[in-house]
Amino acid sequence: MESLVREFRKGPRAVDAIDLVVEPGEIYGFLGPNGAGKSTTVLMLTTLLPPTSGTARVAGHDVVREGPAVRARIGAALQEAALDPVLTASEHMRLQMGLHGMSRDARRNRGDQFLDRVGLSEAADRKVGGYSGGMKRRLDLALALVHNPQTLFLDEPTTGLDPQSRTALWEEVARLASEEGVTVFLTTQYLEEADVLADRVGIIDRGKIVAEGTPDELKGEIGRPSVEVVPCGHDAHDDVRRVLGQFGDLMPSSAEAVSARLNGGAADLPAVIRDLDRVGIRLERLQLHEPTLDDVFLAKTGRTLEGEGKGGVTYDRPDAVDLSRATDPSAR
Repeated sequence: MESLVREFRKGPRAVDAIDLVVEPGEIYGFLGPNGAGKSTTVLMLTTLLPPTSGTARVAGHDVVREGPAVRARIGAALQEAALDPVLTASEHMRLQMGLHGMSRDARRNRGDQFLDRVGLSEAADRKVGGYSGGMKRRLDLALALVHNPQTLFLDEPTTGLDPQSRTALWEEVARLASEEGVTVFLTTQYLEEADVLADRVGIIDRGKIVAEGTPDELKGEIGRPSVEVVPCGHDAHDDVRRVLGQFGDLMPSSAEAVSARLNGGAADLPAVIRDLDRVGIRLERLQLHEPTLDDVFLAKTGRTLEGEGKGGVTYDRPDAVDLSRATDPSAR
């Protein structure tokens, strides 16, 4: 896509002149908070929304002038699955294959094959109205794949799923790219999802792409780890800021914590602990964080995806090292 723009009446540009190239067989993670422009971009690329200006080609075809050719070569599982609650999964598959003009012979076993692939064989003849959210998401993925698309669009596919369903969907997406060469365009708010799945990541904020690269490249730009301190009592926050400010740059954080990116990296941590202890600050928690995609987003936008308002995303950072016991006298 080149200089792609989508502008709505009486509103800001939802997508503001973005340039993007996704290679065949690549999983591209499109990362950003609610309202950043992710879903609007997907709607344009899947021909469901015309761009205001700019151009985009998907599977070699222009999304405006060659819409039918684009639609024949893509699969899409968008935020709201278009499923009929009174139909079974098998009936959905037969209907989808008929809409794609597939022959009766091709339809005979193909639906069962794809339902088995997404783990819905045993529920194939149950009405979809009784499915869980994870089951509906997996059925939606099977429907998007049944015609062997070259490019698959997944718009926040795991929102609201339990960890087991999320992991199963991740495994299937990774297999599609690695074994079948499907190009996957994945929009997500989940930092871990982009980190685990994506070959490359584009971070979008307020309609503009603010960073792009592999997850490791983006995290490497940040480089330094950060320390997060939660003192016992809000009256100690100013003292904690003074101490941490001697070791690096203070960062935005949650209301109960104080954070700083350490100039000397993890090697500064013992000195930080000694200085906090010297001024008599009792800690509820102290954690060292290696750079994450959330840190990249913070560095590029001045905001954090974690806890982004009521609709924000929170997650447990697996790279966090909890050192609160190091300054707890009762633990010595």
